[in-house]
Amino acid sequence: MSLHTQLQQRAAKGKPIRVGLIGAGKFGSMYLAQIPRTPGVHLVGIADLSPDAARANLARVGWKAEQTQAASLDQALKSGATHVGEDWQALVRHPAIDVIVECTGHPIAAVDHCLEAFTHGKHVVNVTVEADAFCGPLLARKAAEAGVIYSLAFGDQPALICDLVDWARTCGFPVVAAGRGHKWLPHFSESTPETVWGYYGLTPEQAQRGGLNPKMFNSFLDGSKPSIESTAVANATGLGVPSNGLLYPPASVEDIPFVTRPIIEGGVLERKGMVEVISSLETNGRKIPYDIRMGVWVTVEAETEYIKNCFEEYNAHTDPTGRYFTLYKRWHLIGLEVGMSVASVALRGEATGVATCWNADVVATAKRDLAPGDVLDGEGGYTVWGKLLPAEKSSRMGGLPLGLAHSVKVIRPVKKGQSLSWADVAMDTTTHAYKIRKQMEAMFAAAPEKTTLPVLA
Repeated sequence: MSLHTQLQQRAAKGKPIRVGLIGAGKFGSMYLAQIPRTPGVHLVGIADLSPDAARANLARVGWKAEQTQAASLDQALKSGATHVGEDWQALVRHPAIDVIVECTGHPIAAVDHCLEAFTHGKHVVNVTVEADAFCGPLLARKAAEAGVIYSLAFGDQPALICDLVDWARTCGFPVVAAGRGHKWLPHFSESTPETVWGYYGLTPEQAQRGGLNPKMFNSFLDGSKPSIESTAVANATGLGVPSNGLLYPPASVEDIPFVTRPIIEGGVLERKGMVEVISSLETNGRKIPYDIRMGVWVTVEAETEYIKNCFEEYNAHTDPTGRYFTLYKRWHLIGLEVGMSVASVALRGEATGVATCWNADVVATAKRDLAPGDVLDGEGGYTVWGKLLPAEKSSRMGGLPLGLAHSVKVIRPVKKGQSLSWADVAMDTTTHAYKIRKQMEAMFAAAPEKTTLPVLA
C-alpha cells in the first residue's frame, strides 16, 4: 500500500502521525509549507530558540495565526493546532509524539536532541546531516538499541542518493559510483560568508528575500557540505571514498557515465564502488550546459552482453562502451520532500537512508594559516572547511571532525590547507557529541578490519 494511501487512512481514522519539529529555519520552513497539504500528519509542536522567528516563518509559508495558538503540547493534541515554544526537551519527552524532525543545523545540539529522543521512544528524521557525518553510525546503533528508527531526511541529497543506490542494487546492478552535483572550483574552499553570494550566483537582495544564512550557504559552496553529504552516503551504502578527498570532475549529465568509470577505463575513479561529486563548472570557470548541480545520480554497470544490449535497445544513457549507465534526478526539493521520511519511518518502519558502517569522515581543514588562540567557527565560516577522507585515514591521523570544530580554540600553528587533528585544539570533552564520537572511534579501532557496526534488533 502506498504511503499516501496509508496517510489518508490515518486521517480518516483520526489517528495522524504526531510530529515534533526542532528548528524552524529555512529547511524547517520548507517542511512547514507542506504539512497543511499532507493528510494524516499533525505537527504537535515546534521547538525553536526564537519562537517569534518560528511564528514569522510559519506566517511566511502560509500558516494562519490561529493554527499556532496552542498554549501547550497537550492543548495542541486536543485541538489539532500546533504549540510553538523553546523547550525541545518537553517536545521529545511527550509520550504522544511519534516522530521528531531534527532541523537545527547545529551538529552538537542535534546529537543531544537525537539521543534524548531515542531515550523517550521517538523515531528521528535527522536533517542535520553534519551530525550524521561524524557519529551517524553510532546514532543508528543507539536508535536500534532503543527500538526506534533513525533516518536521513528525504529531500536532502544524501537520502535521495541512497534511494538511487537501493534502486540499483535491488534491480541487480552493481553500483560503480554515486553522488551529487555541485558548483565547484578549487578556490571556493577558501570562501567565507562575505564572499559566498558572488560565488554562489545570488545577489545579497535575493539571499535576504529568502532568509538565507550566508554561513550555511557558504558551507555548501566551500566543499564542506558536499564532503558531509558524501560521508553520509558512504556510511549508509558502504561505498568507498577517494583517498585524498573529492575530485569534483566537471561533466554534463551526458558525460557522467563517462567520467564516473575507473581510471584504468578512462574515468576518474580509483576503483569501482565509490562516492563522488560532479562539478557544474569547467576548470576555467565556464558553466557546463545541462549540468547536475542541484541533482543526484548513480552509475551502474552492465555485467553481461545481454544487459548491455538492453541498454542499447532502450536508448539508455550510457558511456561510449555501452556498459556504464547513469540514472539521475536533476533537482532536489530539500525540505519540501521531508514528508517522505516522516511517513516511511512512522508507517513502514523504514529509514530513508541510515548509516550501517564507518567508511568515511569529514576532517576540518584550514582555510588560512591558523595561530594559537584562533577560534574555529565550524562549517561555512572563516577558519576551516571540510575535507572528505576514508575513515581509516582520518582515524590514523587523529583527524578533527568538522562537526565538532565549533567554538574550539587552536593551540598549535596550523598551515593553510592542513587538516587539523585533536592535538591541534582544546576540546570541550563534556558534550554528548564529543563522547559519542570518541566512543565510535574506539569501536572502530577495536576492529579495524571490519568497519561495519552491527545494528541490534
